[in-house]
Amino acid sequence: MGARRVQATVLGIDAAWTLSQPSGVALALCDDDGWKLAAVAPSYQRFLMLADQGLAPEPKPSGRMPDIAALLQAAASVARASIDLIAVDMPLSKVPIVGRRRSDDAVSKAYGARKCGTHSPNAERPGKISDALRDQAQRAGYPLATRAIDMPALIEVYPHPALVELARAKERLPYKVQKVRAYWPTVAPLERRAKLMDQWSHILTLLETEISGVKRMLPLIDESASGAELKAFEDMLDAVVCAWTGICAIEGRAAAFGDDASAIWIPSGDGRQVPSASRK
Repeated sequence: MGARRVQATVLGIDAAWTLSQPSGVALALCDDDGWKLAAVAPSYQRFLMLADQGLAPEPKPSGRMPDIAALLQAAASVARASIDLIAVDMPLSKVPIVGRRRSDDAVSKAYGARKCGTHSPNAERPGKISDALRDQAQRAGYPLATRAIDMPALIEVYPHPALVELARAKERLPYKVQKVRAYWPTVAPLERRAKLMDQWSHILTLLETEISGVKRMLPLIDESASGAELKAFEDMLDAVVCAWTGICAIEGRAAAFGDDASAIWIPSGDGRQVPSASRK
């Protein structure tokens, strides 16, 4: 039997707003058997190492400026196909970001009651990181898409409302490591950790229904893991959610909230079709 033909690819990036924090990366591809997770890593360096074993080992996931050309090359090497869509959890815009955008307000209006309002970006955060990511993607042939998507393209995504739609949840899911005390203030630390693991297990199960191989490539971390290990797992989980949102955008199951300058793509909870993506 011949090799299965790769029909579409999505690179999901949970991009940190500062250079001190790492960024999770996930690669999903669609072949004759449907969508599957091809790779996932807790930092840019760890993802590049999946395709280039000549890189120096990274003791722990670290932050750095994104190198979109290198990430695309590594992703294409793993997928054995070019990348169609880059889906990034970071404020992106065709004009300088100096404060809240119409896209932020549109998402907050639609999802604020479900505790999924957006953080307010400014010229410093994410600032130059956002500009660099957008400009690098543009030079690589992936312009920022804010209305229809003509692939290859770059889109902005937001995991919180995406997970609300995936889970058909009433409000934002409690799955962030640094907020466990706020989620469950009256329970003991070990019980908080157990509750967090339950949330992650639930999310992995939901994602597995959309992308095969998620549980195999991202097995649930042990409850005794360090704080850094927990955060690395969370970043990878968010990267997979970014990739899933990109899949929904390709398949016409996501809508853009915003205007011509910036838009945040969110999956449609009822599976309704919106204008689908096309390849150039």
